[in-house]
Amino acid sequence: MEAIRILLVDDHALVREALGVQLNNMVEFEVVGMAEDAGDGLNAAIDLKPDVVVMDIDMPGMICFDAAERIKARLEEVKIIFLSSAFHDHYIESALKIGASAYLHKGEPTETLAMAIREVAAGGTYFSDEIRSRIVEKDGSYSLAEGAKLRSKILTDREIEVLRYLARGLTKKEIAGLMHLSPKTIESHSARVMDKLDIHDRVELARYAIREGLTEA
Repeated sequence: MEAIRILLVDDHALVREALGVQLNNMVEFEVVGMAEDAGDGLNAAIDLKPDVVVMDIDMPGMICFDAAERIKARLEEVKIIFLSSAFHDHYIESALKIGASAYLHKGEPTETLAMAIREVAAGGTYFSDEIRSRIVEKDGSYSLAEGAKLRSKILTDREIEVLRYLARGLTKKEIAGLMHLSPKTIESHSARVMDKLDIHDRVELARYAIREGLTEA
């Protein structure tokens, strides 16, 4: 039986390397690569074509959900497992929207992650209990339960992505480079975000993003 090929993406070297050692010590796994941010993770996934990508959510640089979406677009069979210490509704919705197979709390033991990897490699899903209690399954796909309300629902997915980067303090030119869009397009998205939220100051915009749990990913 072939080992499950895993790519680890985490900006903390100690966490990344320790997890790599632990997983490689399990006979059914092979850690084929590691990356320190989502952008590098995207490139590594395309090059290495792993079976499973285990990706931290809270990393600098490219937003993890954007990278994961691009991975899935290029490599449909790759399974995505997200790790995070936070369970914001927006995180959950973003993870489900791109077709993540698992979402675990970073405090879970390695054995739980190993169980999740086995499950998703076999075509299943795995969610920490707190996640499971807030989602519903219909026709094989998952979504947030109706009771989960997002205050940022008035924004489109693209506008939320721009808001995250603005809240991190990136310039519009830097955002354009990360999102592969023109600075003019980013300017338009930024203006719409500010108009919709009725917030016209970047400091206040950052505070809003922090309150909504949008800055960590």
